[in-house]
Amino acid sequence: MSFTVAIVGRPNVGKSTLFNRLLEQRKAIVDDVSGVTRDRQYGVADWNGKVFNVIDTGGFVAGSDDVFEREIAKQVLIALDEADAIIFMVDAATGMTDLDDSMANLLRRSTKPVFLTVNKVDNNERMLEATEFYSLGFEHIFFLAAASGSGTGELLDAITDLIKEDSAEEAKEMEELPRFAIIGQPNTGKSSLLNALTGQERTIVSDIAGTTRDTIHTHYNLFQKEFVLIDTAGIRRKNKVNEDLEFYSVIRAIKAMDEADVCLLLIDAGKGITAQDINIFALAARKGKGIVMLVNKWDLMEKETNTAKEYEKELKQKLAPFTDVPVLFVSAKEKTRIFKAIETALEVYANRQRRVATSKLNDIILKAIEAYHPPVVRGHPIKIKFVTQLPTTVPSFAFYCNFPDDVKQPYKNYLENKLRENFDLKGVPVRLFFRKK
Repeated sequence: MSFTVAIVGRPNVGKSTLFNRLLEQRKAIVDDVSGVTRDRQYGVADWNGKVFNVIDTGGFVAGSDDVFEREIAKQVLIALDEADAIIFMVDAATGMTDLDDSMANLLRRSTKPVFLTVNKVDNNERMLEATEFYSLGFEHIFFLAAASGSGTGELLDAITDLIKEDSAEEAKEMEELPRFAIIGQPNTGKSSLLNALTGQERTIVSDIAGTTRDTIHTHYNLFQKEFVLIDTAGIRRKNKVNEDLEFYSVIRAIKAMDEADVCLLLIDAGKGITAQDINIFALAARKGKGIVMLVNKWDLMEKETNTAKEYEKELKQKLAPFTDVPVLFVSAKEKTRIFKAIETALEVYANRQRRVATSKLNDIILKAIEAYHPPVVRGHPIKIKFVTQLPTTVPSFAFYCNFPDDVKQPYKNYLENKLRENFDLKGVPVRLFFRKK
């Protein structure tokens, strides 16, 4: 099992800043508004060749009445449960508070190693003031400034001393697992789907649109299937993005697409496919990602004999020209067909990795070209002599011919359809290149 460290503390002490510092990238959204981090966020840190997971949690407020603060408290407790070691973060600029005290009481009951980390110690005066935190009675105490990174080295040394060598191997294996991103507009049920799949409250699910602000990675290992699930903040159109935070979340969702191999695009059955869904779909296709369309909240729809068939037909008309996509009618709430969605995503993942032998490719595709020649251009027949698959992550094929610039779109579509008919490429964008032979 790989080694996991959770960063906990009251709101606004700089947990996400430290999280980003340990990961050496901007993964958590950092803002001076308290309560920006709501869910627990995962990342992988590497220090001197030792790799470990880091969990960033929301600010802990004990016994609060606020709905989100209560949820955050639940998340923090789950993070403490999952972690092998805990970074308890406090802030030298504000000094010790009652919230720090109640957090310390909670942590003293834990049998796990706790590293008390005093943040914002960036001058000698602060260093002197920071000594008051010794009174909390933790054995390991570190003084650092997360924003500049000074003092983080000692903390990282102490953490990595606890790590046994074999856990580094596992973190590497995680990197090689298929990655599925759950994408779509706000409030289509992305977090509910994630929770239904994992069978636990991994993300805060609420009916308030925009609850998920960061992308959240979940390692899934059940029923002989293993992959990483990425839940993203909903993507909205530009003119709807008014809050800075929301803007970051959209960028995050798009970055999550970049990280993923297959995107599960969720749409709301009641609303049907909107222009924004088509934009998200086109973006995923442009990035060369495998795509599975999930029509969620299907349990709420009035059904007749051919409802699903008709719905799928209409859906595909709007997705044209790329219609070779699996469409599943699911309900995250009722858990209908959600595991079928995962099986389909794994099939699409396999299709995206597909490599076709050059001899087989030429046998089949050159026959298709014989059956239907490219149109004549300026009195010259276009002759395609040879086809080969290129060594890229997205299935890409190069056609060698005499006038590569003159092959028109309808003919390209014909060739793409022939490739799809003969080699299972369902759910995967295909790229065609025409080159001078």
